[in-house]
Amino acid sequence: MKKILLLLLTLSTFMFAESSAKVVYDLTTHNIKTFERKILKAIVANKAYYESKLKELDVTVVIHGGAYRYFTIDPTKTKYKIDKELLANYKELKKRIKTMSDTYDVEFLMCGVGMKKNGLKTKDIVNYVKIIPNSTIGLIDRQNEGYAYIPVGDK
Repeated sequence: MKKILLLLLTLSTFMFAESSAKVVYDLTTHNIKTFERKILKAIVANKAYYESKLKELDVTVVIHGGAYRYFTIDPTKTKYKIDKELLANYKELKKRIKTMSDTYDVEFLMCGVGMKKNGLKTKDIVNYVKIIPNSTIGLIDRQNEGYAYIPVGDK
């Protein structure tokens, strides 16, 4: 009888185990190398890790601070037109970011308050980014839904 109960307990543990992990990246960096390392490369590596464990990784990136620059349709038509490093790398970055949305199913949320402060309108932002009232709301919502919090800033 004890063996049967132990077996049932073990099986129920596996049945109710989570089949996915969730993470929200708080993206504020303007540094391209940090963005590439901690977002573009890290998300792909983390997704691969969880796939190897037969789990999914649900990823949301909340965009604010210095990170707006990566999500404009054409940075030459924004205040980022003077960012030579961005302009030199933007075509490749834009493809890689779109892949994050299309292939890796990453959700991108952008702070609407900061857009105004940066002189950006919805028409300036790539179409796979969802505009939210402010970054705090996006972070609160995802954390209350059980997402792990990872800051990606300029430190």
